[in-house]
Amino acid sequence: MPQTLRHLSDLNALKFDTVIDVRSPSEYAEDHIPGAISLPVLSDAERAEVGTIYVQDSPFLARKIGAALVARNAAHHLETALADRPKGFTPLVYCWRGGQRSGSFALILKQVGWQADTVEGGYRAFRRLVKSALYDDPWPCPVVVLDGNTGTAKTDILIRAGQMGAQVLDLEGMANHRGSVFGPMAGGQPSQKAFETRLAMAAAALDPARPVLVEAESTKIGDINLPPSLWAAMKTAPRVVIEAPIAARAEYLVSAYAEIAADRDALAETIARLSSMHSADRIAAWAEMARTGSVVDLAAELITDHYDPRYRRQRARHTPEVIGSISLYDLSEAQRAEAAARVAEVLAR
Repeated sequence: MPQTLRHLSDLNALKFDTVIDVRSPSEYAEDHIPGAISLPVLSDAERAEVGTIYVQDSPFLARKIGAALVARNAAHHLETALADRPKGFTPLVYCWRGGQRSGSFALILKQVGWQADTVEGGYRAFRRLVKSALYDDPWPCPVVVLDGNTGTAKTDILIRAGQMGAQVLDLEGMANHRGSVFGPMAGGQPSQKAFETRLAMAAAALDPARPVLVEAESTKIGDINLPPSLWAAMKTAPRVVIEAPIAARAEYLVSAYAEIAADRDALAETIARLSSMHSADRIAAWAEMARTGSVVDLAAELITDHYDPRYRRQRARHTPEVIGSISLYDLSEAQRAEAAARVAEVLAR
């Protein structure tokens, strides 16, 4: 019988070898149940064609054409992606709402002799659980924010603290973006839905009795919006602050953003995106520093004249409790490791 998901944690208890998403490739690309593989029974073009026939011509004709397409695509999957699956294979199949696409494919798999089943309500039921977790429910555990000005290696320290046993969420990792105009990363950002799935699944795995460490962010990371429950918790959360000299921060930024610093023209183009916040002369000077390779000096000026003032204005809006302040004389690996250990100690207390 169809499997009902009542909590996100139910996914971990499902006794199936493989979760199969039979929606179209674009539906899967936007978001999917974690770990699911994509075996579409209708391509994007086929789905659009069947939908058009259903609305403009005949539901019966649409179902007949759709059934033929599903059978043809199912045969292809049986001959390729599923060709090596053993007799005891147990697949769990879902589509958008647990209807004809998943039901038809599961029926074919059952005829092979496999113990196939479907998800009650399909992806839509899973998505409701994600939205409820992030938009309706309170954040599940106490939050501590790792704060510090630009270039203080917050992301690196957060990840190291997690490796030392602290409970952490790497929001920039989930969003695949470093949270500034220089933040885009290879591969681009996930969709908002995909980010929310990552975050909701991570939140479901948190220990509610322990604080979770997150990096200080604004309401958006690149194009991704943080959900209200988490943002509300972050605004009032106590903070651990990392401090380091400007020269050390500039050196670290050039190292951490090496791929950006190496592309001088792209760096100059990115700097041009700051033109609404600074004078034309300053933007031109920064662009020239980028093109001539004076990247450490450029980083220091961006810290002094752009990022630090913005951070000061943001912090002036609220005064959260500071439960730890860690001053580093440089941002070497040894110093970052020491900072992470001290952050973990603060969380443990």
